[in-house]
Amino acid sequence: MSTTPNATKSAARSTTPAGPRDLIVPDRFCGPPGTGNGGWTAGAVAQLLRPHRDGARGWHAVEVTLTAPPPLGVAMSGTEEDGVLVVRHDDTVVARGRTVTDDLVAVPPVSPSRAREASAAYPGHGVHPFPGCFVCGPQHESGLRIFPGPLRRPGPHWWAATWTPDESVQETPAAGGGPGRASVPVTWAALDCIGGWAGDLVERTMVLGRMTARIDATPVIGEEHVVVAEARGQDGRKVHAATSLYDASGTLLASAEQVWIVVEPEAAS
Repeated sequence: MSTTPNATKSAARSTTPAGPRDLIVPDRFCGPPGTGNGGWTAGAVAQLLRPHRDGARGWHAVEVTLTAPPPLGVAMSGTEEDGVLVVRHDDTVVARGRTVTDDLVAVPPVSPSRAREASAAYPGHGVHPFPGCFVCGPQHESGLRIFPGPLRRPGPHWWAATWTPDESVQETPAAGGGPGRASVPVTWAALDCIGGWAGDLVERTMVLGRMTARIDATPVIGEEHVVVAEARGQDGRKVHAATSLYDASGTLLASAEQVWIVVEPEAAS
């Protein structure tokens, strides 16, 4: 949904960078007011890393740490430093991304009907820290409008929602000449905010600090999908969550694990 509000100054730059890679977060992909959505930004960093396997749709897992709010509509430069892609705006480090070998544990799927039932109880229509968020903001008319709600089942704190990506989030051009699919940054974004709601955004304001995700296939445009999440504990101000994306038949498309940071509401505004 958003990024940690405390900027960190850049470390010494590598003397042999791989070369700058520009990243721009368009205004549409916003999180808190005036800043980029954390999931979309992390996915854009992951895409710059190009961790996909030759001849296969699947990607290696990528870990992205967000260290400052990403600005909207301005170019940020990326350089490779000791195997890590470091993205900066001026002298501020905004994100660090790297491929990892983490074995992500998927959140179990639910049926689309159960996800729709959960979504009907979305608390963000009444209480929302960032109502203009691209992913889950009820005031963002051209956003993904993923509105998760709690699931009634035993075990951890489970949440679910349905999502049907439209042509406005399609990868351009459609990969491989097949059916249109959502872009990689949008797929990361779809995995983002539901984790915060599972971690209890109703009771506390949180921002995304780190996200590790693996994509096996991006979602097909015009088809209904299911996003699920579960809370996975808390360590001080750090709240852990996991999210997964399935197609309507229950095939796993992507999974993520997240660290959210509890902040004072005014710090995230």
